[in-house]
Amino acid sequence: MSERGLKEAFVSNLNGTSLQDVALGSLLSPLCLFSRGLILILCHQAKGTLPLPLPLISHLFLDFFVLILPLVVSCTILSSILDQVIISFVSLSACVFWYICRTNRSHSWTTISPFLQSHVQFSQVPFVTVFRVFVNVKTAISILAVDFSIFPRRYAKTETYGTGVMDFGVGAYIFANALVAPEARRIGISGSKMNHIRKQLLSVWPLVVLGMGRLVSLKLTDYQEHVTEYGVHWNFFFTLAIVRVVASMLLTVLPANHSWLYSLLISGFYQFTLETSGLKSFLLHNKDREKDFLHANKEGIFSVVGYVAIYMAGVQAGLYVMQSRSQVKEWHKVLLNLLFGSFVLYFALYTCQTLVEPVSRRLSNLPFCLWSVAQSLLFLSSFGVAEMLLLFSKRASGCDSVPSSWNLHNKKSDSVSDKKTGETEKFCLVQAVNRNQLLFFLLANAMTGLTNTVVDTLGCSASFTVCILLLYMFINCFVIYVLHLCGMTLKFW
Repeated sequence: MSERGLKEAFVSNLNGTSLQDVALGSLLSPLCLFSRGLILILCHQAKGTLPLPLPLISHLFLDFFVLILPLVVSCTILSSILDQVIISFVSLSACVFWYICRTNRSHSWTTISPFLQSHVQFSQVPFVTVFRVFVNVKTAISILAVDFSIFPRRYAKTETYGTGVMDFGVGAYIFANALVAPEARRIGISGSKMNHIRKQLLSVWPLVVLGMGRLVSLKLTDYQEHVTEYGVHWNFFFTLAIVRVVASMLLTVLPANHSWLYSLLISGFYQFTLETSGLKSFLLHNKDREKDFLHANKEGIFSVVGYVAIYMAGVQAGLYVMQSRSQVKEWHKVLLNLLFGSFVLYFALYTCQTLVEPVSRRLSNLPFCLWSVAQSLLFLSSFGVAEMLLLFSKRASGCDSVPSSWNLHNKKSDSVSDKKTGETEKFCLVQAVNRNQLLFFLLANAMTGLTNTVVDTLGCSASFTVCILLLYMFINCFVIYVLHLCGMTLKFW
């Protein structure tokens, strides 16, 4: 078998892992973010200032070491002991958190009630920003790591049915885009509805161009392809473009505040069609791709329906999260509601899998939509909990600002606080990725292709694999970080 055939077989016919395994793995990123915040608070207590009086590149190394490195090793050399990694992070963070609170002279353990009554200030909802960034970062790690033998096969995309970490990544990426969609941010339609639709069609041209570029490059280089993922010619860039346009067109004529209902109706009707027609057998039959474009790309084309449903659910979540709030107790209630919504959807998923069929990313069926939204809400609310604990730590320590987090509102020192926030955000890797998310995703795809052409990914040792992945992620982060320091946002549409 050729090298291309070996690589295609390596990522094919997989069955994924359990729902619990995916949920457990998603806790690591919030723990990394919380640990980074605690480290900065300790540095503030020692030095009395943030950002740290270090060379600019040192801030990148700190963020890379705390935020990126654990994610790389957790899906490679430490994947078999992920539960122990999580427990270690929780234990260490809990000890540091306890130390920070205990060393506060005002006895912060007795000030929870005043803390809930206090007000926060922010320009963006912090846990929404970090959720979107970490979905992008984990995607960047996975698309290259999956080609190495050390990457657990249970994390890779499933063939037909099952739940893999990378399966969730696809749904989470759609959900993350919907959270900050114009409809979720209550940006009204300017001009006529037709002009709005025309504007949305024009806004996705970079995705179409990127999709065409990926298609041409794959065919010219004879790069390995997992055909049952999207089809012969289709790819995720096309899916992103179509989902964005279709959802925007629907929300032009339908009220966005009922998008959860549209999500349920779309996914429910699609599942009904799968069960009562020949569509399911058509999608799963893999011997008819030579007939026409539809047969060649059926997974990519029909899965758009499920992704539109996920996008609609994401818009609803965005509408709720983006509401104007200032008190800590209001955000505490939001996090509880997000967690409750996740548990309700997980219960619905269990029922659906029992009575209908298992999760299938390939079909983008109703269980896949329920799982993607449930796990996204859990992932999102986990970041929210980490931000809330970090805010309490900042209050206990007197630290005014930690990048990508809430700040307590203080009328007497708002201008000073804003200045400090601006300084810390300038050196923050999370803000750097957030500034150029599509470019980061594109750069990761380009670097993945380049790495596969020069490295025998299947024959690499475990240590060499980790080194390659860390170098690959550092290059991606370094480019984005430098652009951020220069104040450059590469958005040309």
